[in-house]
Amino acid sequence: MSQLVLSGSMTALATPFKDGAIDEAAFERLCQRQIERGTTALVVCGSTGEAAALSPTEQAALIRLAVTAADRRVPVIAGCGGASTEAAAALASLAAGCGAAALLCAPTPYVKPSQEGIIAHMRMLAHVSDLPLILYDVPGRAGVAISDATAATLFERGLSIGIKDATADLGRPPRLRTLCGPDFVQLSGDDATAAAYRAAGGHGCISVTANVAPSLCASLHLSWDNADLSGFARTRDLLAPLHDALFAETNPVPLKAALAMLNLTTGEVRLPLIRASEPTKDRLAGVLAQIMSREERTASHWRYALAS
Repeated sequence: MSQLVLSGSMTALATPFKDGAIDEAAFERLCQRQIERGTTALVVCGSTGEAAALSPTEQAALIRLAVTAADRRVPVIAGCGGASTEAAAALASLAAGCGAAALLCAPTPYVKPSQEGIIAHMRMLAHVSDLPLILYDVPGRAGVAISDATAATLFERGLSIGIKDATADLGRPPRLRTLCGPDFVQLSGDDATAAAYRAAGGHGCISVTANVAPSLCASLHLSWDNADLSGFARTRDLLAPLHDALFAETNPVPLKAALAMLNLTTGEVRLPLIRASEPTKDRLAGVLAQIMSREERTASHWRYALAS
């Protein structure tokens, strides 16, 4: 597997829909906006992207669109979920053929495999794709957790390069660093605790919030990397109400509503998800009014820095 360096703010991209179909033009604009505002990787076809409601053909189209938009400026990481190992392996092979640089892999949902079963599952995905694997530990969706020992085993065997940890366990980064060393990439999958995760030894975050405020999310991580603790704290506190509002309902329902308010896409989601409630929209509108002017000012700094 090729060497891949991952850190900072990576975005778990929403999939925009229009009249029931993928809005490819809107998706391309979302990708460009992310790259121009400091995002270090595009993550497509994950739970935020409603992958469970996408056909393999649609997933392939999204990966190709993201790869084209990225144009080698940032890597594209493809979610690789499935109700069985066979289904996930088919998606892993598909993602590799579409140009993904890595895979984001959770255990199969509902099945609740053993830890040895998780290892066998990941071994199959690595084998069929020949891509770096990022483990996705999200027991709230998968129904089973990836243990520290399993993460270490997969890393030691060369089957994974890191983990997206959505457990909000802030004691985990030092534990995994002790087991795996500093080269094991540790990425938060929980926006609300992402700043604390960095302070605990994490390398970055695969973020939902960055769909809305990519410049601010990128600046949060840059502040930490530059030891600018006052800037880090200011950005952390500014983003906190947005994190909370974006998870007022099941992700990505509030996110889609926020993106619609910003005229970036529609608020459409696919069943069984439904559009955000009016109270959630009202809450989002209040938060966006407080934060988006700062996002736009920060974006101008990122555009200048990336052009230099």
